[in-house]
This record gives sequence, C-alpha cells and structure tokens, in this order.
Amino acid sequence: MNQDRVTQLLAWLEEDAQDTFNLYALAMEYKEEMPEKAIDYLEKIRQVQVNYVATYYHLAELYRQTGNTSKAEEVYLAGIQICKEQKAQHALAELQNAYQNFLYED
Repeated sequence: MNQDRVTQLLAWLEEDAQDTFNLYALAMEYKEEMPEKAIDYLEKIRQVQVNYVATYYHLAELYRQTGNTSKAEEVYLAGIQICKEQKAQHALAELQNAYQNFLYED
C-alpha cells in the first residue's frame, strides 16, 4: 500500500465524499492489506453510483476471499445484471467467468 497515495486520496475525498474514482482508487490501495476497508469503499460506490461496473468484480472477489460467499454471489449476480443492462460486454464476460469459477470452486 502506498501511504502517500492513500493520504492524497483521503484528502480528495474530504472535498467530495462521493467521488467514485477516489473511492475506487482507495479500495484498490487497501484490497491486499486491509480487505474489509476495501469492501467498505466499494460498497460506498454501490450506494452513490450503482452502475459503476468495475466495482462488482473486485467487491465479489473480496467477499469471497474474506469468506462471505453468500454476499459474493449476490454481488456477482448484481454486477452481471448491470453489465447486461448497460451492454458492457467486456465487463460482463469477466464477471460471468469469475462467477463460473466461483461456483466451481465453492
């Protein structure tokens, strides 16, 4: 985790607490060392911009990694539906593939 980057992103969030780019960037900074904190930031994105498709893959994976498989499945399915609605084919393919792997592994 790059602490200088985290500090800067947190400062920017003080100016706009709903900036999805900064929320997403913070989640990516935290995902390896503090997955629960990353989950919090990704869930915040779902609250302020439900159609931000990049959120769903990482959020579902973090739920899976932290042992919350029911929440992981819920997020995969929600993300797949949003990708279909937005015709986001690349993101849809990635989510469907990750979901199939999830089903196979769990």
